[in-house]
Amino acid sequence: MNLSRILNKVKKGVVYVKTYGIRATWRKIDRQRTLKKQSLKTEYTKEDFLKQSKTKFPKKVKFSILVPLYNTPISFLKEMIGSVQEQTYSNWELCLADGSDSAHADVEEYVKKIAQADPRILYRKLEKNLGISENTNACIEMSTGDYIALFDHDDVLHRSALYEVMQVICKQDADFIYTDESTFLSPNLKNIIAVHYKPDFAPDNLRSNNYICHFSVFSRALLDKVGAFRAEFDGSQDHDMILRLTEQASKIVHIPKLLYFWRAHAQSVAQSVGIKDYAIKAAQGAIISSLERQGIFGATVESLPRYGSIYRVRYPIVKADKVSIIIPTKNHSEDLKKCVSSIFEKTTYPNYEIVIVDNGSDEQALFDYYEELKAYPNVVLCSLDIPFNYSKINNYAISKASGDYYLLLNNDIEIITPEWIEEMLMFVQRKDVGAAGAMLYYPDDTVQHAGVLLGMNGVAGHYFKNFGRDEIGYMGRLAYAQNVTAVTAACMLIKASVYHEVGGLDETFEVAFNDVDLCMKIRRAGHLIVWTPFAELYHYESKSRGYEDTVEKQRRFLGEIERFQLRWSKELKDGDPYYNPNLSLERDDFYPKTEEEK
Repeated sequence: MNLSRILNKVKKGVVYVKTYGIRATWRKIDRQRTLKKQSLKTEYTKEDFLKQSKTKFPKKVKFSILVPLYNTPISFLKEMIGSVQEQTYSNWELCLADGSDSAHADVEEYVKKIAQADPRILYRKLEKNLGISENTNACIEMSTGDYIALFDHDDVLHRSALYEVMQVICKQDADFIYTDESTFLSPNLKNIIAVHYKPDFAPDNLRSNNYICHFSVFSRALLDKVGAFRAEFDGSQDHDMILRLTEQASKIVHIPKLLYFWRAHAQSVAQSVGIKDYAIKAAQGAIISSLERQGIFGATVESLPRYGSIYRVRYPIVKADKVSIIIPTKNHSEDLKKCVSSIFEKTTYPNYEIVIVDNGSDEQALFDYYEELKAYPNVVLCSLDIPFNYSKINNYAISKASGDYYLLLNNDIEIITPEWIEEMLMFVQRKDVGAAGAMLYYPDDTVQHAGVLLGMNGVAGHYFKNFGRDEIGYMGRLAYAQNVTAVTAACMLIKASVYHEVGGLDETFEVAFNDVDLCMKIRRAGHLIVWTPFAELYHYESKSRGYEDTVEKQRRFLGEIERFQLRWSKELKDGDPYYNPNLSLERDDFYPKTEEEK
């Protein structure tokens, strides 16, 4: 490594420390070091490659790999073309449309020479550079394959990429496929600077950023349905295309394997999206276009200042239906006062009621506070004096509610974001969404809840617990609205119709996992769940508080674990679709699996 590169890395490190702190910086270094080591390993042996090359598939599929060329360095061309020629699945054609200028005639000379020796390489010299979209469309015009694969002129494919794609086409009849990817610092393929272990298809993630990106493969029938690349979205043409394809796809499959190597160099988007502001504007337009195709009008899209290629979608509130805020409580009058006062003082949403259900309190100060609350017409007071059962208490309170939406809320919550209800309601009002959750912080401004990871430590746990409030998390996932398997009932907004459709909270889960179970039922009924970082609240839950302070509670807790594992055994076995099987279930920070976990 030369001196300038060392100094540049030191400078970036200092900026990161100043922005996020020493702990976050070390966490990033540790994760990247481990990811780098893992990305260089291969699960394939020479025998595997030989076996792949001899595999006879039940379907006959030809892949057309599209690569628009523009002033491509010959060294990049050699590696790119070579990685295609080394594919263990051989039924492919490489379609190269060349828009290079006259100063780069060596591109044409080199490719023509290679194409003479390999008829699967098709080359067309364009009269002029038409832009990335039209150049890629020229590749499409050359193609004859059953499936289309998008490939950049300066990147590298894993030898097994097409073989793995072919596997899911044959086994799952997939018409849109994507893989995990690594980013390497040119020219050294072993100098990995990022590894992206992706979730399965998540529409809200895709609207927030093009997490799918490479390696994308789709059927020609699907392409014919959505049309070619659109020049008005140059710079984010892939994002636009992927949005359109996934809207129409019948079977989207994610292959959780590192099969694509994205080259980072001075002129690439992989190195810095900030040098291509037009790409950000194009992505914003592509997202708006996608929403309008799905009947969602009036939304706005903005790029986040900290992370240019991440977007915040603001949906209009179509109708200000009533939201019933459900708060169970017992004693702890000061906690309840802080919670309710913050709702009254900060909430901007106009149409809500607060339903407070008392569970056997004996604190006079709390009764005095109830008397004060009786003066508020939008406060409903009720009581259920039974042994603590979180599910039963909330179900009872909901029977007293009159809202179109239920907002489950703990009594030890304090509102930070005035538009907290709007930030969740904008998602839950959509037909495809059943529930939404918020960003919850401990009093010291570290993360308490940023979505629930199914399978963590055998059951479920929270993402990014104890991360700093300003950290962006793995691949920016603390910074954008996304689909998750579950959110905590400490703050969960759910459609009333969906709540009743799935039977509400299961009262056999008295204390633990009732909210995760509810979310699992919501997803099983076909509804999405969204977590947003733009609804922020404090949760005064103690970091050190345990559930099992008596033998009886320990027994109950273990029983609820067993019940959850039995009920959702298939889902636990399959893994959280919004996580990745390459990542640890013993940690919450997207750390790669250890050898012991594998």
